[in-house]
Amino acid sequence: MKARALCCLLLLLIALGLSGCGYNAIQTEDEQVQASWSEVLNQYQRRADLVPNLVNTVKGYANQEKDVLTSVTQARAQVGSIQATPELLSNPQAFAKFEAAQGQLTSSLSRLLVVSENYPQLKSDANFRDLQSQLEGTENRIAVARNRYIRSVQAYNTTVRSFPNNLTAKMFGYQEKPNFSVANEAEISKPPRVDFGTTPAPASGASN
Repeated sequence: MKARALCCLLLLLIALGLSGCGYNAIQTEDEQVQASWSEVLNQYQRRADLVPNLVNTVKGYANQEKDVLTSVTQARAQVGSIQATPELLSNPQAFAKFEAAQGQLTSSLSRLLVVSENYPQLKSDANFRDLQSQLEGTENRIAVARNRYIRSVQAYNTTVRSFPNNLTAKMFGYQEKPNFSVANEAEISKPPRVDFGTTPAPASGASN
């Protein structure tokens, strides 16, 4: 009985010690970072899934815009070539490469939508308008997911850098995690412009 009581007391002291040195806080915030990262990936994947249909629809009306179409297709391929595993969060160089690839796809999609403004028939196509709407909604979700991830990583990194939590983090192998660039976050998070304006009226003299 005494041995069991001593064992229980020892476990209690260990638990209290871990709690006091920030172990539980690190665990909780690490889980929040992982959850936030998963949501970022889900929304990026949702966007990537829209690209093939969007490109094919634009191609049907504006096949001559090959440079823009190729740019979007290549940007999507680059995104798909990066393995977005949990280990990515422990590799700042790989994370920066992932962020750059996603930024390139954002830029290419924005350019594609700007080009579409020059094709009234494309703008009036029901499938294209539906894809535009889905893309806008997805870009908004990406912005929200990225901001949540940024806040989660900021909280986690502050915890693992603070004394005495930093000692616990080092003991258990918890390191700072890379974060999205905040300097241009407002510009990156801005969804591509989606214009649902009416198709221009036919020129005077056109047959009724």
